[in-house]
Amino acid sequence: MKYNKLGKTAIKVSRICLGSMTWGYQNTEQDAHEQLDYAIDQGVNFIDTAEIYAVPPSEKTYGLTESYIGSYLKNHPGKRKNLIIATKIAGPGVDYIRGGSGFTPPSSIEDAVANSLKRLQIDHIDLYQLHWTHRMTPRFGILDYHHNWFSQDDKLAETLGALGKLKDKGLIREIGLSNEHPWGVMHCLMLHERDSQIPRIQSVQNVYNLVSRLADIGLSEILVREQVSLLPYSPLAGGLLSGKYQGGRQPEGARFSTWGAERMTRYINSRTDKAVNDYVELARSQNMSPVQMALSFVNDRVFVASNIIGATTMDQLKECIASEGIALSQEMLQKIETIHSKNPNPAV
Repeated sequence: MKYNKLGKTAIKVSRICLGSMTWGYQNTEQDAHEQLDYAIDQGVNFIDTAEIYAVPPSEKTYGLTESYIGSYLKNHPGKRKNLIIATKIAGPGVDYIRGGSGFTPPSSIEDAVANSLKRLQIDHIDLYQLHWTHRMTPRFGILDYHHNWFSQDDKLAETLGALGKLKDKGLIREIGLSNEHPWGVMHCLMLHERDSQIPRIQSVQNVYNLVSRLADIGLSEILVREQVSLLPYSPLAGGLLSGKYQGGRQPEGARFSTWGAERMTRYINSRTDKAVNDYVELARSQNMSPVQMALSFVNDRVFVASNIIGATTMDQLKECIASEGIALSQEMLQKIETIHSKNPNPAV
């Protein structure tokens, strides 16, 4: 396993990050612990979760994923020192989480951190991320931007200031963003430059995969020049890039066969069908797994520190982690670009 620096920090994270959002809905606590055992044995040191998990979110499963990680760490106390644990505070609009207030006022952040620490059964969080913004921004398949002059553009200073105080107390080590846009990333960096009491953001966790490469267009240069790490999620587009949904198939237990289809309509259309068919055909023509080709492409992007994978079975997990040892040839990369140029970003 190779390791990369997280932003400008001294923290080294494995190129594969173990995602956890299915733990508590599609996966049991025993499943979660089995995945953790295997991933850690393979050199994965980076675990990502969120207070709102499991997914699909519900009041019943809120916090359950963090609790599964906590019970694992309690049973394996010696492993904590070698792990980088990342979690996220929910943004606004979820009524059963702090009344839907998100991360305002600052006391909400203190409560959220305290509760995550309790569920995770740890004394500090290595990377604490804002899950989505308070601002009115395109996200989760909604593309249009309609500016709201009353949206909380200026609350980032207050939010980051509150996180800085928790960092000073040793409760969190570093700060990251999620589902954020170029303006938000640069604004946070600017706030830190203006006031050293405001902590620097070190990472952005956004969707990135072969059928949704918007980070290439609007974010990549910022990430490289400012040394902010991308932590891509959904690198297989919800499993779409595995090819398992080709021809309208609905595998039993798969995300789009159970709960995901109505939430992820951007991934199911004629353009994504065409792109997936082309990528799967390319992988198989080179005797490669479509999964490993898709993940290897993401792994090697210059702005990516760690690729967040997720699995509901051990076979899936093993295939995903094995992608870390695969390097795509220049010929393969050029063929991927040819497919992309003919049908760019069909799943945004």
